[in-house]
Amino acid sequence: MRKLLSVSFVLLLALSALLAGCSSKEEAGGETGSKKIKIVAAHNQTSPDNPYQTGLLKFKEVAESKSNGDIEVEVHAGTIGTEESELVEKLKLGAADVVLVSPGFMTQTGIKEIDLLALPYLFDSYEHWEKVVDGEVGEEMKKLVNEKSNNDFKLVGYWSAGVRHYYGKKPIEKMEDLKGLTFRTQTSGVIADYWKETGAIPTSIAWGELYQALQQNVVDSSENSYPYFIQQNHHKTDNGKYITETGHDYTTRFLLVNGKKFDSYTKEQQDILLEAAEASVQAEREAVYAQEEEYKEKAIAEGAVVNEIDRTPFVELAEPMQEKAAKDMGAEELLKKIKDLK
Repeated sequence: MRKLLSVSFVLLLALSALLAGCSSKEEAGGETGSKKIKIVAAHNQTSPDNPYQTGLLKFKEVAESKSNGDIEVEVHAGTIGTEESELVEKLKLGAADVVLVSPGFMTQTGIKEIDLLALPYLFDSYEHWEKVVDGEVGEEMKKLVNEKSNNDFKLVGYWSAGVRHYYGKKPIEKMEDLKGLTFRTQTSGVIADYWKETGAIPTSIAWGELYQALQQNVVDSSENSYPYFIQQNHHKTDNGKYITETGHDYTTRFLLVNGKKFDSYTKEQQDILLEAAEASVQAEREAVYAQEEEYKEKAIAEGAVVNEIDRTPFVELAEPMQEKAAKDMGAEELLKKIKDLK
């Protein structure tokens, strides 16, 4: 009888251990044995129709479906920061895991070569831009970002924010028409220097405050791509009504993760996140390309006045500034590679 009880007790212990193991495995993340993770993904745009939102929702969809629930993605559209500087800081501190930022804000972290991609008139078409970011230059930029940030930032995808144009209180027929206009754009670096050379006065206005600034004559003009400023109704203000297609920037945006945090994930989770990033790149670009014409037509239908301009003088002004900037950045070889792809 005592022998039977001993056997039963051993079997009970074994069963308890087995159940505990199963429970631990489930808590760790199912059959993969990986711990469940939550990803906070953020951009600074507040419109639900913005291409950024399209891209991050695709990221969420792929990451969650491929991981069978091991990865949860929480998307924030301007809710944890409408300024890119805030998002970069949150990424570095771990308050966000995936963010969208422009080259200009990345240079503030000390990676000056990145600003090369934001130089006026560097690209002459979307085809040229895609050859650059999806090719050798794009790979070099990824390495630069990772190494120079000491793995604080890992660049996992290149998004577009469209082709940027001037819009303001009057149309631009020639470069001289910009003289004396306050112009909301970057206020330091090569971009600011370029617009100063045209005669404009670069002015700093937060994106979330720009509608009111245009409406109240705080600033005469601004620049951005159709989906972004039309969704914010800038064209409905007196100082945003006239759109001149300067086409000065085929914009680049960086999809970033915190490199150190990324390295802490399992190999399977890393692969899934990279797959989600790739899917988001395609979804976001498709949304931008489709919305460019859609929002141009919307602007015209709602009273905006659009005109084209001879871009030659603008390009000629930009070229020596590109060369000087590349030299200052130590990125002359990268600039040559970009120009060779035209």
